[in-house]
Amino acid sequence: MTTHLIDAGVNLTNHQFDDQHLAIITRAKAHNVSQMLLIGCDIDSSQQALNLAKQFTLLATAGVHPHDAKSVNEQLEEQLRLLATAPQVVAIGECGLDYNRDFSPRETQRSVLHRQLALAVSLDMPVYLHERDASEDMLAILQQYSVRGVLHCFTGDQHALEQYLALGLYIGITGWVCDERRGKQLQQLIPSIPLERLLIETDAPFLIPRTLTPKPKSRRNEPSYLPHICETIAALKGLEFATVAKQTTLNFQQLFNHKG
Repeated sequence: MTTHLIDAGVNLTNHQFDDQHLAIITRAKAHNVSQMLLIGCDIDSSQQALNLAKQFTLLATAGVHPHDAKSVNEQLEEQLRLLATAPQVVAIGECGLDYNRDFSPRETQRSVLHRQLALAVSLDMPVYLHERDASEDMLAILQQYSVRGVLHCFTGDQHALEQYLALGLYIGITGWVCDERRGKQLQQLIPSIPLERLLIETDAPFLIPRTLTPKPKSRRNEPSYLPHICETIAALKGLEFATVAKQTTLNFQQLFNHKG
């Protein structure tokens, strides 16, 4: 019996995928990736993600990434609320804090995160979270809200992991775990993540798994590589591929109330 996977994070609106959406999705399905969550990073890309989700029977998020927090105006809640009325939109985000790049002032990042968390609570929707080098502030803010959601592309340390799990969040793991240079700490933490709280994602076109063989000609990541991430996690956990695939699919369905 075929084991299906769900890619819990794809930036399909990225220009690297322009005019190739059908080919990317077809290749993913050929590798048993039966569903994917398209990430919105600002109002425009959230609308584009929703359009693609409608066109290809996929799912989407609607939100503003911390990099884009500086561009937010007073219409944010109204714009996201409207996008969230579509059944394809299953989470508010990608939202959070990024003190690694600081593309938006930190105070603005925090304010825009507060606004999106409050909206998610009022809509009773999960949040799709981003955090880089900001776990202390992120945790302090999250503790003020009763939200469910996923910490997308987790790359933090043991303490941050324990705190996010204590808040009831799911943990999203990408091809970062396949990186022999940057991924060592994450590899060591994989056994500490309960299988029932794990989601797997490519974050395509970013973070191509460095251990793919043969090495693809392009450095562009895509959802068809998700099984490789699942295999890596299964090996680190000492589990069968099918066990990780089935449980992460179930986790996705439970968090986002999605069946099929």
